[in-house]
Amino acid sequence: MMDSDQLIAMGRRVIDIEADAVTALRERIDERFAAACRLFYDCRGRVIVTGMGKSGHVGGKIAATLASTGTPAFFVHPGEASHGDLGMVTGTDVVLALSNSGETAEILTILPLIKRLGVPLVAMTGKPGSTLAVRADVHIDVAVALEACPLDLAPTSSTTAALTMGDALAIALLEAREFTAEDFARSHPGGSLGKRLLVRLADVMHQGDDVPAVTDTTTLREALLEMTRKRLGMTAVTDAEGRLTGLFTDGDLRRALDADVDVRTTPIHAVMTPDPRTAPAEMLAAEALRMMEIEQINGLLVVDDEQRPIGALNMRDLLLARVL
Repeated sequence: MMDSDQLIAMGRRVIDIEADAVTALRERIDERFAAACRLFYDCRGRVIVTGMGKSGHVGGKIAATLASTGTPAFFVHPGEASHGDLGMVTGTDVVLALSNSGETAEILTILPLIKRLGVPLVAMTGKPGSTLAVRADVHIDVAVALEACPLDLAPTSSTTAALTMGDALAIALLEAREFTAEDFARSHPGGSLGKRLLVRLADVMHQGDDVPAVTDTTTLREALLEMTRKRLGMTAVTDAEGRLTGLFTDGDLRRALDADVDVRTTPIHAVMTPDPRTAPAEMLAAEALRMMEIEQINGLLVVDDEQRPIGALNMRDLLLARVL
């Protein structure tokens, strides 16, 4: 077993070799790269990504990245393609084939059928003179000087280079499509980003009878009972028509007690916070969270166009909705 210094040196050697391989790709972002981007951008169907072995694993990730950034794509295993899965490819698609050698038998077997469909073929190989590279409509060179494997056998630098080039294609297309963060969130509704960008206050607020509210003629004691029942640490204060006139919170209660007010007789309008910050139901929860952090408030009332309280929420509600 190597000692610690040898293991560290080997790990750093791998990083250096793969970093050099990625850096070398920069000069290959040329007109061929742009041509591939145009084919994918103009595609009316899907980008069909294929590859065998480690190239297949990389291809699967590239397909997933394309799909999540605005370019519809999926992966087809080249071995399965020869046994029926090629039916997934239509004349409106574009094929992206990955093969470091450019001579992968399973891919070469299906090339005539791809050509017969008239489907544009983009190849990503490490051998510009290979069969796959020559027969492709566009070839992107991802050759590496050296694999990080000391035997120069295990795909390491080559897979890193292919993966990086795939990311470059996906992000260039994202920019070309003017793909937004909200677009991204629509394809990630279960993730934290989806929660942050898609959830609105109407989705997380307490509504109906769960909204704490008292009229401005109510006593402080009655307001405290309403706050206790609704457990949000606050209550809306409204006029006779139900329009918001103020908000009473735990913080207001502490200030009232410090001022030695009579809880039983003091009207709530005398100790409430007038003109509190409110939000519409359609506001994004993430936007409301930012506002609450800036204003240093723990609760928020949601009002309609006539300033009537229709909802209420606090930081705990945003935490439970995974917006925080």
